[in-house]
Amino acid sequence: METIIICVIFILIISIITYTSYHFSNVVTKPITMTSEETYKRELENNNIQIGKWEKLYKEEISIKSPYGYDIHGLYFPQSNSNKAIIFSHGITWSLFGSVKYMDMFLKRGFSVFIYDHRNHGKSGGSDTSFGFYEKYDLKACADWLFNKIGKNALIGVHGESMGAATVLQYAAIDSRIKFCIEDCGYSDAVQLFKHRLLREYKIKWFPIVKLASIMTKIRFGWKFQEVSPIKDLSSLELPILFIHGDKDDYVPTHMCLDMYNAKKGVKYKYIAPNSGHAQSYVNNKVEYEEKVNKFLKDINII
Repeated sequence: METIIICVIFILIISIITYTSYHFSNVVTKPITMTSEETYKRELENNNIQIGKWEKLYKEEISIKSPYGYDIHGLYFPQSNSNKAIIFSHGITWSLFGSVKYMDMFLKRGFSVFIYDHRNHGKSGGSDTSFGFYEKYDLKACADWLFNKIGKNALIGVHGESMGAATVLQYAAIDSRIKFCIEDCGYSDAVQLFKHRLLREYKIKWFPIVKLASIMTKIRFGWKFQEVSPIKDLSSLELPILFIHGDKDDYVPTHMCLDMYNAKKGVKYKYIAPNSGHAQSYVNNKVEYEEKVNKFLKDINII
């Protein structure tokens, strides 16, 4: 009888651990995303898209094949007689419409602009999210398309917000063609981010859950949380980077930006935006944000 009880308890413990690991793996890889239509409507309501100006902009709808087989949906805003371009990478659960608010400061400085939907977001294919592990290769596919479009003398930079920021940092580590990077409220390390979110959202301090969920994610999707660590990628990055973060960000703690800035060698700039939570640096400080971007681009001889 005692042996049976022990076996039942053991099976129960294993079942709880497996379920918890699977659940948290799902929280990470299967986020509840908003549709393109929902994000467009929300950006209109927040005045991040001015409908008259948006409709007048010449744009090309683009479909690029991901190295993983699905289609990546994007929009291209070309500038005639310009070899400068920038690719914008949006945040988790959103769509390419989240990047529109940043476009104007680059369009008026002569940049062509490319915005796109991450895998498992918007109108792109893919059925799971990997916090940049696979997304960086989709971004490379977009960059390949843009380099082919503009030509060998193309001068291309990247800008990312939140998960998009972490993605552009991971991407820059595998593609030396990129000339500059602007990361806005990105995380420095996925494991540390997930521990932080686990504590804030679930009030759970039992951090082995993160490790177990990582193992489950490796089994299901082929990547471990430890493999997403932009701060480690910084050691190999020589391109100029502008680090941006809100001073009141608690979703991705502000110290992650400071940690990455301190880890980066070579040309680097930072802007800690006042009175700003997560992904609010631009909307709360439009003039100063643009001034910081302008100075960065001038100092590195892009404009």
